[in-house]
Amino acid sequence: MNADVLDLLQWPAMLASIVAAWLVGSKSAARRNIGFWIFLGSNLLWIAWGLHDKAYALIALQLALAALNIRGVRKAEEAKEEEQSA
Repeated sequence: MNADVLDLLQWPAMLASIVAAWLVGSKSAARRNIGFWIFLGSNLLWIAWGLHDKAYALIALQLALAALNIRGVRKAEEAKEEEQSA
C-alpha cells in the first residue's frame, strides 16, 4: 500500500472511533452492537496506521482496547442471560 494512503488511515480511524463511542453510549442495544463493530474496525485501522508509522505503543493500546471491548460484550451478554433466566 502506498505510504501516502497509509498516512491518511489515521483520519478514518479517528472518525470511526468517535462514531463508535457515540453509538456505544446509545440506549438502543442495536446501536451499541453496531458501535462495538465499528470500534473493532477502528482498532484495525489504528493498528495498520501504527505498523506503518512504527507506533508500537499505539498498536498495543488498540489490542488492549479491542480485548476490553470483547470482554464488555461478553459480560453484557452474560448479564442479559441472567436477567432472562431470573
